[in-house]
Amino acid sequence: MQATVRNAIVTGGSRGIGRAIALRLARDGFCVVVNYASNAAAALEVVDAIAGTGGRAVAVPGDVGEAGDVERLFAAAHDAFGPVGVVVNSAGIMPMLPIAGGDTAAFEKVVRTNLTGTFNVLSQAANALTAGGRIIALSTSVIAKSFPGYGPYIASKAGVEGLVRVLANELRGRSITVNAVAPGPVATDLFLNGKTEEQIAAIGKLAPLERLGTPEEIASVVSFLAGPEGGWVNAQVVRVNGGFA
Repeated sequence: MQATVRNAIVTGGSRGIGRAIALRLARDGFCVVVNYASNAAAALEVVDAIAGTGGRAVAVPGDVGEAGDVERLFAAAHDAFGPVGVVVNSAGIMPMLPIAGGDTAAFEKVVRTNLTGTFNVLSQAANALTAGGRIIALSTSVIAKSFPGYGPYIASKAGVEGLVRVLANELRGRSITVNAVAPGPVATDLFLNGKTEEQIAAIGKLAPLERLGTPEEIASVVSFLAGPEGGWVNAQVVRVNGGFA
Protein backbone atom coordinates (compact mmCIF):
# COMPACT_ATOMS: atom_id res chain seq x y z
CA MET A 1 0.00 0.00 0.00
CA GLN A 2 1.28 3.47 -0.90
CA ALA A 3 1.92 5.75 2.07
CA THR A 4 -0.19 8.90 2.19
CA VAL A 5 1.72 12.17 1.89
CA ARG A 6 1.33 13.89 5.27
CA ASN A 7 0.08 17.23 3.94
CA ALA A 8 -3.63 18.08 3.96
CA ILE A 9 -6.02 20.74 2.69
CA VAL A 10 -9.22 21.36 4.67
CA THR A 11 -11.71 23.70 3.01
CA GLY A 12 -14.04 25.53 5.34
CA GLY A 13 -11.43 24.84 8.00
CA SER A 14 -11.92 27.96 10.09
CA ARG A 15 -15.10 26.97 11.95
CA GLY A 16 -17.35 24.10 13.01
CA ILE A 17 -16.69 20.65 11.63
CA GLY A 18 -13.94 21.91 9.32
CA ARG A 19 -12.07 23.41 12.26
CA ALA A 20 -12.30 20.15 14.20
CA ILE A 21 -11.03 18.24 11.15
CA ALA A 22 -8.07 20.58 10.71
CA LEU A 23 -7.12 20.23 14.38
CA ARG A 24 -7.50 16.44 14.30
CA LEU A 25 -5.41 15.98 11.16
CA ALA A 26 -2.72 18.17 12.69
CA ARG A 27 -2.79 15.97 15.78
CA ASP A 28 -2.39 12.98 13.45
CA GLY A 29 0.83 14.49 12.13
CA PHE A 30 -0.37 16.27 8.98
CA CYS A 31 0.74 19.70 7.90
CA VAL A 32 -2.59 21.46 7.34
CA VAL A 33 -3.72 24.16 4.93
CA VAL A 34 -6.73 25.82 6.53
CA ASN A 35 -8.92 27.27 3.78
CA TYR A 36 -11.49 29.94 4.61
CA ALA A 37 -13.90 32.09 2.63
CA SER A 38 -14.02 35.30 4.67
CA ASN A 39 -13.21 34.85 8.37
CA ALA A 40 -9.44 35.33 8.42
CA ALA A 41 -9.34 35.79 12.20
CA ALA A 42 -11.00 32.42 12.82
CA ALA A 43 -8.69 30.67 10.34
CA LEU A 44 -5.61 32.20 11.96
CA GLU A 45 -6.88 31.06 15.36
CA VAL A 46 -6.93 27.49 14.03
CA VAL A 47 -3.40 27.92 12.65
CA ASP A 48 -2.22 29.25 16.01
CA ALA A 49 -3.89 26.36 17.85
CA ILE A 50 -2.08 23.88 15.62
CA ALA A 51 1.24 25.68 16.04
CA GLY A 52 0.69 25.73 19.79
CA THR A 53 0.77 21.93 19.87
CA GLY A 54 3.87 21.69 17.70
CA GLY A 55 2.11 21.27 14.35
CA ARG A 56 2.47 23.14 11.09
CA ALA A 57 -0.37 25.00 9.38
CA VAL A 58 -1.11 27.96 7.14
CA ALA A 59 -4.35 29.79 6.37
CA VAL A 60 -5.28 30.34 2.73
CA PRO A 61 -8.34 32.34 1.62
CA GLY A 62 -10.54 31.24 -1.25
CA ASP A 63 -14.12 30.71 -2.34
CA VAL A 64 -14.61 27.06 -3.32
CA GLY A 65 -17.33 28.15 -5.73
CA GLU A 66 -14.67 29.93 -7.80
CA ALA A 67 -12.52 27.54 -9.83
CA GLY A 68 -9.65 30.05 -9.92
CA ASP A 69 -9.65 30.37 -6.13
CA VAL A 70 -9.47 26.60 -5.73
CA GLU A 71 -6.61 26.36 -8.21
CA ARG A 72 -4.73 29.03 -6.24
CA LEU A 73 -5.50 27.18 -2.99
CA PHE A 74 -3.81 24.03 -4.25
CA ALA A 75 -0.85 26.00 -5.56
CA ALA A 76 -0.46 27.73 -2.18
CA ALA A 77 -0.66 24.37 -0.40
CA HIS A 78 2.09 22.97 -2.60
CA ASP A 79 4.23 26.05 -2.04
CA ALA A 80 3.77 25.78 1.74
CA PHE A 81 4.32 22.08 2.32
CA GLY A 82 4.95 20.28 -0.96
CA PRO A 83 2.73 17.57 -2.50
CA VAL A 84 -0.77 17.23 -1.05
CA GLY A 85 -1.81 13.83 0.29
CA VAL A 86 -5.27 14.45 1.78
CA VAL A 87 -8.05 16.81 0.68
CA VAL A 88 -11.14 17.35 2.83
CA ASN A 89 -13.92 19.50 1.39
CA SER A 90 -15.87 20.78 4.38
CA ALA A 91 -16.93 24.19 3.06
CA GLY A 92 -20.70 24.56 2.92
CA ILE A 93 -23.77 26.69 3.65
CA MET A 94 -27.22 25.67 4.89
CA PRO A 95 -29.93 28.33 4.62
CA MET A 96 -33.51 27.21 5.14
CA LEU A 97 -35.37 27.78 1.87
CA PRO A 98 -38.86 26.47 1.03
CA ILE A 99 -39.10 25.20 -2.52
CA ALA A 100 -42.47 26.92 -2.97
CA GLY A 101 -40.76 30.25 -2.31
CA GLY A 102 -39.22 30.02 -5.76
CA ASP A 103 -36.05 31.86 -4.72
CA THR A 104 -33.85 30.77 -7.61
CA ALA A 105 -31.02 33.11 -6.67
CA ALA A 106 -30.83 31.68 -3.15
CA PHE A 107 -31.00 28.12 -4.52
CA GLU A 108 -28.15 28.83 -6.93
CA LYS A 109 -26.05 30.29 -4.09
CA VAL A 110 -26.39 27.02 -2.13
CA VAL A 111 -25.55 24.93 -5.18
CA ARG A 112 -22.60 27.17 -6.05
CA THR A 113 -20.96 26.66 -2.65
CA ASN A 114 -21.98 23.12 -1.79
CA LEU A 115 -22.04 21.36 -5.16
CA THR A 116 -20.00 23.46 -7.60
CA GLY A 117 -17.54 24.02 -4.77
CA THR A 118 -17.21 20.28 -4.25
CA PHE A 119 -16.76 19.75 -7.99
CA ASN A 120 -13.99 22.36 -8.08
CA VAL A 121 -12.17 20.89 -5.08
CA LEU A 122 -12.50 17.28 -6.27
CA SER A 123 -11.30 18.26 -9.73
CA GLN A 124 -8.15 19.89 -8.38
CA ALA A 125 -7.57 17.03 -5.94
CA ALA A 126 -7.86 14.45 -8.71
CA ASN A 127 -5.09 16.23 -10.62
CA ALA A 128 -2.87 16.99 -7.62
CA LEU A 129 -2.84 13.79 -5.59
CA THR A 130 -0.50 10.88 -6.20
CA ALA A 131 -0.75 7.23 -5.15
CA GLY A 132 -1.89 6.86 -1.55
CA GLY A 133 -3.95 10.06 -1.66
CA ARG A 134 -7.28 10.47 0.12
CA ILE A 135 -10.18 12.67 -0.95
CA ILE A 136 -13.02 13.21 1.54
CA ALA A 137 -16.12 15.34 0.96
CA LEU A 138 -18.73 16.32 3.52
CA SER A 139 -22.33 15.38 2.77
CA THR A 140 -25.25 15.15 5.23
CA SER A 141 -27.49 12.53 6.80
CA VAL A 142 -30.47 14.87 6.51
CA ILE A 143 -30.80 13.60 2.92
CA ALA A 144 -32.83 10.70 4.33
CA LYS A 145 -35.30 12.94 6.19
CA SER A 146 -36.60 15.36 3.55
CA PHE A 147 -37.44 18.00 6.15
CA PRO A 148 -39.31 21.08 4.87
CA GLY A 149 -36.96 23.96 4.12
CA TYR A 150 -33.96 21.73 3.40
CA GLY A 151 -34.63 21.32 -0.33
CA PRO A 152 -31.66 23.27 -1.76
CA TYR A 153 -29.27 21.91 0.86
CA ILE A 154 -30.36 18.29 0.35
CA ALA A 155 -30.25 18.67 -3.44
CA SER A 156 -26.70 20.01 -3.29
CA LYS A 157 -25.47 17.31 -0.92
CA ALA A 158 -27.11 14.50 -2.90
CA GLY A 159 -25.04 15.76 -5.81
CA VAL A 160 -21.91 15.62 -3.65
CA GLU A 161 -22.50 11.93 -2.98
CA GLY A 162 -22.87 11.28 -6.70
CA LEU A 163 -19.63 13.10 -7.50
CA VAL A 164 -17.72 11.10 -4.89
CA ARG A 165 -18.76 7.75 -6.32
CA VAL A 166 -18.03 8.78 -9.90
CA LEU A 167 -14.61 10.21 -9.06
CA ALA A 168 -13.64 7.03 -7.23
CA ASN A 169 -14.25 5.14 -10.48
CA GLU A 170 -12.46 7.75 -12.58
CA LEU A 171 -9.36 7.33 -10.39
CA ARG A 172 -9.27 3.56 -10.87
CA GLY A 173 -5.73 2.22 -10.79
CA ARG A 174 -4.20 5.28 -9.07
CA SER A 175 -4.51 4.06 -5.43
CA ILE A 176 -6.48 7.15 -4.38
CA THR A 177 -9.61 6.74 -2.28
CA VAL A 178 -12.64 9.03 -2.58
CA ASN A 179 -15.30 8.99 0.13
CA ALA A 180 -17.96 11.15 1.72
CA VAL A 181 -18.76 11.62 5.39
CA ALA A 182 -22.42 12.42 6.08
CA PRO A 183 -22.93 13.83 9.57
CA GLY A 184 -26.22 13.87 11.38
CA PRO A 185 -27.15 16.98 13.38
CA VAL A 186 -23.99 18.44 14.93
CA ALA A 187 -23.82 21.34 17.35
CA THR A 188 -22.16 23.91 15.10
CA ASP A 189 -23.09 27.47 14.15
CA LEU A 190 -24.14 26.18 10.72
CA PHE A 191 -26.73 23.89 12.33
CA LEU A 192 -27.83 26.10 15.22
CA ASN A 193 -28.31 29.29 13.19
CA GLY A 194 -31.99 30.23 12.78
CA LYS A 195 -33.36 27.47 15.03
CA THR A 196 -35.20 27.90 18.30
CA GLU A 197 -34.19 26.06 21.48
CA GLU A 198 -37.27 23.88 21.06
CA GLN A 199 -36.34 22.96 17.48
CA ILE A 200 -32.78 22.12 18.48
CA ALA A 201 -33.96 19.92 21.36
CA ALA A 202 -36.48 18.12 19.14
CA ILE A 203 -33.93 17.40 16.42
CA GLY A 204 -31.48 16.21 19.07
CA LYS A 205 -34.00 13.58 20.18
CA LEU A 206 -34.49 12.09 16.70
CA ALA A 207 -31.49 9.76 16.82
CA PRO A 208 -31.68 6.71 19.11
CA LEU A 209 -28.72 8.17 21.03
CA GLU A 210 -30.93 11.24 21.69
CA ARG A 211 -28.30 13.94 21.36
CA LEU A 212 -26.53 16.11 18.84
CA GLY A 213 -23.14 15.03 17.58
CA THR A 214 -19.94 16.94 18.16
CA PRO A 215 -17.53 18.25 15.52
CA GLU A 216 -14.82 16.08 17.06
CA GLU A 217 -16.85 12.92 16.43
CA ILE A 218 -17.05 13.76 12.74
CA ALA A 219 -13.35 14.61 12.66
CA SER A 220 -12.49 11.20 14.10
CA VAL A 221 -14.14 9.47 11.14
CA VAL A 222 -12.32 11.75 8.69
CA SER A 223 -9.11 10.86 10.53
CA PHE A 224 -9.85 7.17 10.00
CA LEU A 225 -10.47 7.63 6.28
CA ALA A 226 -7.29 9.71 5.94
CA GLY A 227 -5.19 7.27 7.96
CA PRO A 228 -3.66 3.88 7.23
CA GLU A 229 -6.67 1.91 8.51
CA GLY A 230 -8.95 3.61 5.98
CA GLY A 231 -7.10 2.46 2.88
CA TRP A 232 -9.65 -0.17 1.84
CA VAL A 233 -12.66 2.15 2.15
CA ASN A 234 -13.47 3.69 -1.22
CA ALA A 235 -16.51 5.17 -3.04
CA GLN A 236 -18.52 5.10 0.21
CA VAL A 237 -20.76 7.48 2.10
CA VAL A 238 -20.11 7.03 5.82
CA ARG A 239 -23.14 8.20 7.81
CA VAL A 240 -22.02 9.41 11.22
CA ASN A 241 -25.27 10.28 12.93
CA GLY A 242 -26.05 8.29 16.07
CA GLY A 243 -28.75 6.39 14.18
CA PHE A 244 -30.46 9.57 12.95
CA ALA A 245 -31.01 8.02 9.51
